[in-house]
Amino acid sequence: MYTVFSTFHVPAEKADEVIGIYKNRSRIVDNAPGFLDFLLLQNDKKAGEITVQLFFDTKESYMNWVRGEDFMRIHDLEKKYPDQDLAAIIPSVSQHKVVAT
Repeated sequence: MYTVFSTFHVPAEKADEVIGIYKNRSRIVDNAPGFLDFLLLQNDKKAGEITVQLFFDTKESYMNWVRGEDFMRIHDLEKKYPDQDLAAIIPSVSQHKVVAT
């Protein structure tokens, strides 16, 4: 299994707005080959720190998703979000293979 964390920081007063966006996400990734799960995490002590966690069966499946047309389309839509301060945020991404469960 392979997991990816994308962590970004938004102003605390915009955290609920961002969470709402993700609660209503397109779910296109859900249909990607090898996709297993999506989690949205909010730091318990820093409300503006949000992390998207994706699970794929293999690194290869994740890399195929990232290189695919749907990934590009979703991220292009994010750049057009009306709140340009939020649209300009670049996450910190870390990738991990799962070695034990």
